[in-house]
Amino acid sequence: MDEAVIGPLDLTVRVDEALAVQARAFGLSEDEARVRHHIVLRHVATPGSRALGATLPDNTLVGFVYGLPCDRTQWWASVVEPHLRANGFDDWLDDSFTITELHVLPEYQGLGIGRALITTLTDRCGRPRSLLSAIDADTPARALYRKLGYRDLARRVAFPSAPRPYAVMGAHLPLAR
Repeated sequence: MDEAVIGPLDLTVRVDEALAVQARAFGLSEDEARVRHHIVLRHVATPGSRALGATLPDNTLVGFVYGLPCDRTQWWASVVEPHLRANGFDDWLDDSFTITELHVLPEYQGLGIGRALITTLTDRCGRPRSLLSAIDADTPARALYRKLGYRDLARRVAFPSAPRPYAVMGAHLPLAR
């Protein structure tokens, strides 16, 4: 992580760069990334949304994270609420900060960039806990989230148009270091 610097990211300006990082990190097609363009812009217009980027000295974006205060009226919350309620965790939708996206280019993964992005963002979110969803499989991302203190609140959550099930994870803040 020596060369990457974590700092504020204006997604209204750098949305295409961020989506290119997401596409490479998550294996999205150009069409799948393009569909997310308006979604990201809508999210960052939400009061309380925050975004950070990891940039190289030449300003190349190699990773990013963004999130927003959880709101039960948001689409994501409406999908996960029945699953959380079934497990006795629906109160987590109140007073939590949702990590919407966290992605790091493959060649920069494993260097602490993802950890630095998510911990810096949640340290400044002003909420007592954090939620996120991740593919429900043993992946490096889920291993990182567990090390940071996230635990499974719901498993096998199906999002419309997502080919794989997701897990909803939650952590009390601040995250473990």
